[in-house]
Amino acid sequence: MKLGLINSAWVQADQPTVFGLQKTKELGFDSIDIFADPLDLDIRERRLIKDECDRLDLPIMSICCVATGLIDLNPSVQRFHLDRCKKYLDLCYEYQAKNLLLVLGEYIWNQEVIPPAEQWKWAVDACKELGDYAGDLGLEIALELEPFKLSLVRDVDTMVQFLDDTNHPAVKANIDISHLVLSNVQPEELQRLKGRAAHVHISDCDGKVHGDLPPGRGVVDFAPYLKELKKLDIDGAISIELEYSPEPDKIVEWVTEAYEATDQLMQQHGLRG
Repeated sequence: MKLGLINSAWVQADQPTVFGLQKTKELGFDSIDIFADPLDLDIRERRLIKDECDRLDLPIMSICCVATGLIDLNPSVQRFHLDRCKKYLDLCYEYQAKNLLLVLGEYIWNQEVIPPAEQWKWAVDACKELGDYAGDLGLEIALELEPFKLSLVRDVDTMVQFLDDTNHPAVKANIDISHLVLSNVQPEELQRLKGRAAHVHISDCDGKVHGDLPPGRGVVDFAPYLKELKKLDIDGAISIELEYSPEPDKIVEWVTEAYEATDQLMQQHGLRG
C-alpha cells in the first residue's frame, strides 16, 4: 500500500497549497488526499493542485467530501448535495484519483421526530445514485466510519448493513483505525469488510474523543489492526489524517513525526510497497 497524507494538515495550519504539496513529497509520502470543495475552488487553484502534483509525481488517491445534507429533511437540500457530490466525483476524475471519501453525517434531533429508518433510506438512495455516477467514471466511493453516537455509519455492524442495503460495487468502506478504537471495534471484525474496503485512514487518539494525532501520541495499539488490515489486501493507500495541530507554526515537525511513525508501523507489518 501507499503511504499518503490528507492535505488538510497543511490547510488548517494556513500553509500555501504549493508549500504543502512540496513538503508532502519532500518528507517521503507516496501519495496525497485532497480536502477541497470544487464549489469553493477557483480555476487557478483547481489547476494548480493537479499541475503541482503531476510535477512532483505525487498521485492524488482520494478527495474528501463531507455531505451531511444528503440526509437533510428538505428534498431541495438533498438534491443540492447530490449535485455537489457529483461535482466532487468529476473532480476525482479530473485529478485521476481512485475514490471519493464520503462522510454521510448523523441522525438529527436525537433520532426523534424523523424516524431513523427514513434518514437511513435517504442515505442509501443517495449512495446508489452516486455509486452509478462514480462507476460510470471508473471511480469508487469510500464511506467514512465516524465514531459518534448518532452517526449513521459508526461501527462495522452499521457499515456492513449500509453496504448490504446500498448493494453497489462502487460503494465501499473507508477504514479509519482511530475511529475503530473509539467505536470499540475489535481488530478481527475488519475481516467482515474483506473485498469491501477501498481506502484507509490512520491517526492516534486518547481512546475517548476524536483526536487525529500522529501515531504514538495517543493510546491506540496499532499492531492488531494493521495485522488484520494486511489480510484485506487493499489496493490503495493508508493516509495519515491530522486535524488542527495544537501548534500550527510547527506543522512541519507535526507531519514529519506522523510520517516517521506511520512508515515504521507499515514497514513492520509489510504494508508499504
